[in-house]
Amino acid sequence: MRFRNIILNAQLIFLSVLITACHNPVVKPHAWLHLSDGSTGREIAVEPLKEGQEVVLTWRNSLFNLMVREIFVARGGRLDLTDVTYADPRGIEPPLANAEDLDNLFQTGGPFRVTGISRPFKRLIFRVGKIGNPKLTIGEKQVEFAREVGFGGAVVLTVKTVEGS
Repeated sequence: MRFRNIILNAQLIFLSVLITACHNPVVKPHAWLHLSDGSTGREIAVEPLKEGQEVVLTWRNSLFNLMVREIFVARGGRLDLTDVTYADPRGIEPPLANAEDLDNLFQTGGPFRVTGISRPFKRLIFRVGKIGNPKLTIGEKQVEFAREVGFGGAVVLTVKTVEGS
């Protein structure tokens, strides 16, 4: 009888742990980031995204010869662009600019940093230029776009939720 109670208790504990694990967002990612070759559709990478996780794109702007860093944050099944930095080549902290000026700053050049942006994306297409050398960092994984699709190629980033949208 005592052995039977021990087995029953062990089964109940196992069942409660299993149910908790299945509903825990750490175990089950909120969304998935998919990277594919824009020409062939070949899958380059599929990475889980946790709510609030940063995804960082770095590249060199060929027109102004500045290193660029764009930070995206996973939110609600999408990526939100939250921070853009065009680095000063002298290593000096670039001036902080207003989010409303971002579109103009992309075109006019010069070092700047904009924070507090909230531009949502579920799909992005990146063209690979000769100078840019774009790299996307998702957690510990870094994807070099030029290595994957070559000069002139395109990488398609899509965020899909667990439900499939």
